[in-house]
Amino acid sequence: MKVTARNVIISLVLVTVVSVALTAVLVWRTSRDVEPPHPEISAFTAGQLVRVGPYRFCDVYEITKCDVSGASGELRVTTRDKIQLSVPPRIAEAPWVLLRSFEDGGPAAVEEFRPDTALAATIPTVDPRRGKLTGFAVMLPTLVRDEDGNEFPWPHAEWSVSTVWS
Repeated sequence: MKVTARNVIISLVLVTVVSVALTAVLVWRTSRDVEPPHPEISAFTAGQLVRVGPYRFCDVYEITKCDVSGASGELRVTTRDKIQLSVPPRIAEAPWVLLRSFEDGGPAAVEEFRPDTALAATIPTVDPRRGKLTGFAVMLPTLVRDEDGNEFPWPHAEWSVSTVWS
């Protein structure tokens, strides 16, 4: 068989195509089942979805050992649409707390969920007494004890989403 420039080019193209295909398959196989190190929450309203990792995630047994990413989501809202919050089973299998803050600046509205009772919550964007929702947070509390032996709940993980009004 005679080696021509045409045959060399065809061979190089075939090697390139096969290499790209094998690399794509390898990347797909190694990344398809990768879960984030910490659970994420999802919030949906008016056709937009935001997924947020934790702002802070601490070890339950060493409450001062924390990963602090500072992550926070942002969601555009109107007075017409409610927000659908979803939490994964890794959050819902424990007691979790939903905090909602409003434009009146008062204390956050607190809603507590018992383990394995809710994977989702509906959040109105306006409260008749408190005004517009400015943001919400999901927290995983754990009981801690201070130096005097007093026990109290302390969030070992927190996810945060702020609202932007349209």
